[in-house]
Amino acid sequence: MSNKRPAPREASTASALVDARIQVESFRQVREAHRSELVEDYVELISDLIADGGEARQVDIAERMGVAQPTVARMLQRLAREGLVSKRPYRGVFLTESGEALASASRERHRTVEDFLLALGVPADIARRDAEGIEHHVSRETLEIFAAFARGTRKPGRRA
Repeated sequence: MSNKRPAPREASTASALVDARIQVESFRQVREAHRSELVEDYVELISDLIADGGEARQVDIAERMGVAQPTVARMLQRLAREGLVSKRPYRGVFLTESGEALASASRERHRTVEDFLLALGVPADIARRDAEGIEHHVSRETLEIFAAFARGTRKPGRRA
C-alpha cells in the first residue's frame, strides 16, 4: 500500500473535490475579502457623502448603511486607527489621503463590475446591487477581463 498522494487536479465538474492547496487558497482569498469589504464600503460611502455635502456625518452614514449609530461609531474608531479617516469635533468625518485612495479604488472596482454586468444584459438596478457584493471578491486579473469585455460591448447611451 502506497502513502503517495495523488497529483493535484483541477475540478472538472461542479461536484468534484479540488486539491486541498487550491481550496485553501480559495478560502483564504474569501476570508481576506470579507475582512476588507466593510472597510471599503464605509470609506466609499464617506467619500460619496463628502462629495455630495462637504462632510460625512455619523447619522448619515448610519442611515445609508442601515445600521445603528453605535455600530458606525465603532467602525469610525477602527477606520481612524487604520489611518483612513479623521474626526473633527462637532463636524463630520473626513478621509485621509489613504482613505480617499482606498475609496477611489473601491469605487473603480464597483464601476468595472457593474459595467460588466450591464454588458451581459443584467438590468441596471440588479447590476448595481450585485456589483456591491462581487466587487470585493474578484481578483485584479478578473477585473481586467471584466473591463475589457465591458469596453468591447458598450453600446451608445450606456454609462461610461
